[in-house]
Amino acid sequence: MYVKRLKFHNPLYIAATYLVAAISLLSCEGKEETLPAMERSLRPSLHAKDVKTLVSDSGVVRYRVNTDEWFVYDKAEKPYWEFPIGLRLERFDPAKNVDAELQSKYAHYLTDEKLWDLRDSVNATNLEGEHFECDQLFWDERAERIYSNGKIKITKKDRVIYGQGFESNQTLTKYTIRKPEGIFPIKE
Repeated sequence: MYVKRLKFHNPLYIAATYLVAAISLLSCEGKEETLPAMERSLRPSLHAKDVKTLVSDSGVVRYRVNTDEWFVYDKAEKPYWEFPIGLRLERFDPAKNVDAELQSKYAHYLTDEKLWDLRDSVNATNLEGEHFECDQLFWDERAERIYSNGKIKITKKDRVIYGQGFESNQTLTKYTIRKPEGIFPIKE
């Protein structure tokens, strides 16, 4: 029985194979795609998920910070942290009970300026149990003040106050509402 040799040894087949390979390579010329180099300042140097951390002062735990996602952009022109899924901050009293809290669905922190920008369903509860709700809130750590230019709702034990814009100390215990609205009881 005679077995025909494979065509790989046929000179015409080899020439055709080289021709097809050369055409394939030439057709790809100029179409090479490279990903653009991303500026270091645009990339986070840290990306963490499901963060739960405690902050202490002089060995005493003062705060708990919880977030689902945290990005640190320390090489940006203005270094910042970003919490795209939100942030929850709880403050502890000396007996380790939560006595104040602050949360939002988005947070941005300028590290050099020490300025927080909290957005989307911002909720805070102060040491006196008053509840604050707004769409955007700024916390300037250097000036030790919290403020907002938008609508604010403050729920106290005996009434609810609405307003447009407010300013407060950083514990939300001494505040001024710029354009207050609501029913205010008057003592006679």
